[in-house]
This record gives sequence, C-alpha cells and structure tokens, in this order.
Amino acid sequence: MTSTADIAPAHVGEFFINGEWVAPKSSATIDVVDPSTERTVFSVADASAQDLDAAIAAAHAAFHEGPWPDLTHAERAAYLYAVADELDEQEAALSDLWTTEVGVVNGLARATANFFFGNAFRMYADMATSFPFEKEHTPTSGGNYARLVREPVGVVGAIVPWNGPLPLVAVKVAPALLAGCTVVVKMAPDAPGSGYALAEIARRVGLPAGVLNVVTADRAVSELLVRDPRIDKVSFTGSLAAGQTIASICGERIARVTLELGGKSAALVLDDYDLEVAAEALAVQGHMFSGQSCGCLTRVLIGRNRHDAFVQALAAKFAAVRVGDPWDATTQMGPLTAARQLDRVTGYIQKGLDSGATLACGGGRPAELDRGYFISPTVFGNVDNSSAIAQEEIFGPVLSVIPVDSDEAMVEVANDSNYGLNASVFTQDPTRAYRFARRIRSGTVGQNSHRTDYGIAYGGFKQSGLGREGGVEGLRPYLESKTIILEGKPA
Repeated sequence: MTSTADIAPAHVGEFFINGEWVAPKSSATIDVVDPSTERTVFSVADASAQDLDAAIAAAHAAFHEGPWPDLTHAERAAYLYAVADELDEQEAALSDLWTTEVGVVNGLARATANFFFGNAFRMYADMATSFPFEKEHTPTSGGNYARLVREPVGVVGAIVPWNGPLPLVAVKVAPALLAGCTVVVKMAPDAPGSGYALAEIARRVGLPAGVLNVVTADRAVSELLVRDPRIDKVSFTGSLAAGQTIASICGERIARVTLELGGKSAALVLDDYDLEVAAEALAVQGHMFSGQSCGCLTRVLIGRNRHDAFVQALAAKFAAVRVGDPWDATTQMGPLTAARQLDRVTGYIQKGLDSGATLACGGGRPAELDRGYFISPTVFGNVDNSSAIAQEEIFGPVLSVIPVDSDEAMVEVANDSNYGLNASVFTQDPTRAYRFARRIRSGTVGQNSHRTDYGIAYGGFKQSGLGREGGVEGLRPYLESKTIILEGKPA
C-alpha cells in the first residue's frame, strides 16, 4: 500500500482562486477518510460563502475582462495539451489518490486513468481543428451573407461527485476550457484531492488567472454556486434528488444546465445467449467500483424458463468475487466509499428481503472484514420490477434478476423505469441486438457487455439527466449558437 503521507495533494488547506492558492475565510475543515480503514488520511479547507464568492468573481472577471474567450481555439488547445502531459506524468499518483479517497481497487484505478486523465484533455484539444465553430450560410430572409458561430456559454459551475472525481472533472473542465468558458469547480467533500492536483497543474502550465478555480464545499455552499447569477451554466453529476433541486434553481433563472444523474440500467439476456457467459459478464461489471457507478447494469431481465438456472450461475460468479484491501493485487472489489453508503446499501438489501425477492448470495458484510465499509456482492432473484430494489438506484453491488415471459415483455420491463442511462442486450445476433437497442429508452445500449463510451457521448433519457458528456456531444453544451447576417462578406 502507498503511504498515506504521500497521498495528500499540496495546498489542501487552501483554495485555488484567480490563479493563486489562497487562504480560506474560515478555519472549517473536512476530513477525508480512507474507506478501507476508516482512518482520516488528510483534511481540506471547507469553503464558506465568502470563499465561493471570491471564486465566482474571479471566473466572472476572467471571462468578461480577461483574454481567455478572445484566444483562438488553437491557443486554448495548447493549454489543454500541456495539462494532458502533466496528467500523464502524475497518472500513478492520481490513481493512488483515487483508491485512498474512494476505495477503488488500485489496479482498476490505474487502468481507468489511461483514458480519463490526460487523454480527456487531449481529445478536446484535438477538436480545436476538427469542430466547426464557425460555418457560412446563405441567408433565407434578407441579407447577402450569414455565418453561424458557436461562442462560449460563459462562466461554468462544475459540481463533481465523489465516485469518479478526476475522470468526471476532466469531462467537464476540458470541453469548457476549449469552448472559451471559465470554470469554478466544486469538489465533493469525500474525494476532493484530484481537484487540488488539477489546480496545481493549471498553475504550472500558466493557465490565465481566474480561468480555473477550485474549492471544496458542502451542499449548502454548493447551492449558492447554482443560484449565483454570474454562473451562466451548471454541469452536475450526482444523485437524482440533487439534480432535481439544481434543475429547479436553473429553471428559475434560465441558466444552462447539464445533468448526469442516476441509473437503474437493464441487461436483457435473450434466449440464444449462453447463461454462464452472461453471468460472468454481469458479475464483472457489477463489482467494478463496488457497484458505485450510475451506469451499472443492475436489473437483469431473462426468460422465466431460464431464470432459476441463471440466478444460480450469477450468484456463483458474484459470490466468488474477492472483496478486501483495494491495494492488494488479488482483490477484485474494495469497500463502499462512506459509512452512509454502507447504510444505504444494507437498507436496500433489507427492502429486497422484505419484498419477497430471493436472496441468492451476499446480503451483508464479509465475515473476515471487521473494519472498513465493506459489503458482499449481492444477487436477488424473482424480483418484481415494481419493487424498490428494481426501481431505485442502490449505488452498490446489488443485482436484481427479473423473470419475464416474452421478448415484448422484456422491452416493456426494461423501459418501465424512471431512469434511462445505460442498457445491454445479450444475444449472438447483432441485428437482433440493434432492433432491441432502438426500442430501449436509454442513452447507451451495448451488446453482450457493460458498454459506455465517453469518446462518443454519455448521458441519459428520462430522469437519468439532461445533455451529454464526452465526445463532440460533450462540447456542445458549453457553446451558444449565434446567427450573424450581413450585407456582405466581412474581410
């Protein structure tokens, strides 16, 4: 295990505001707890309303008075490439930080880092030359020349969750900066460290003052960020409940908003697919990040005549997952991130039992682990799709297997959810998979595996959110379209 003395980023007692590390306005701090040991590993400053106001003021001035929006896209991309190079150099240390703060198995953290850290910034930097920020048009109602230009939306408030802090800050900050926006990043109290690391990188590469500002705060101060009229757009990843509040506030003042919220994603195991192969694929994705990923396939739909055999196969695979120290190379699943998450997951397991579902494996803390926020991977069979464990996001390694009577019923049950983030169709026939995919109301539908692609687009239908992150679709929300109609072509 990496020494916790080497984990804490520099300047955790300060905030990054207007290009400098500044002292907080109060002495309040937030403890960051290692979920595998329950020990405090470092503490960060807790932003007050005054600290947040200073960060917003810096970002507002940098957008309206500074050079950043007036630079060319290529000039801004040069900063993104520099950030990407720095992130590449720190990839291992940032992965270790992710493990310490969140409990992600270290091998998985390092594998995930390859795309989401430096490459996310590199992907958007490349769009400086490939995205059509300006396009000529022929006017249709007067004038002789027209141009559609896409300009930065303004000052962005980026609210980052605790489960994947650096990956998710990257897919917010990188497109915002390329677009020409300035940003206030609000890190989650459970996992703030990567925001501090990114801020220090921004300082080292010479990002102009006020373009990126980073604070850590609780929910009350975060709401002030959403309400502030100087914030033109909010980008939030997190729970449905928080997303509903943010959407309401943004709606009151017509602020732009992107929401990546929860999921209760369906896996449809069709009658031509091998049960053992499907069970292995679903068990693997079900324990990644300890099930604390909004895109996990947590509802498994299968024909009633194959239900019992599949539950047995899935339970055998899930029960064999090695739970323990996330630094151990043989560990497959680490702890949940916080005590409240453990309480939440165990509460839903009890709801599953109370609903009459069949507990096929798991259901409690592993007997050999008496410290840390650990839970055993859990499978329920004979789940009613109207029950709480089938309709509500648990955010833990709990899979519900739901028997259905036909292909048509499978589609109906898959869509019988307030969420629509991710899905997968398990079949040997790509044409059949495509037909099912077009009928499922979900932002992503894969075949035969848990599949998401931030290089294309990620986001959801229904209450899974608004807008998309990743790829070209993740750049568009940071841009406003302006139509310019002239009497002649400008020089």
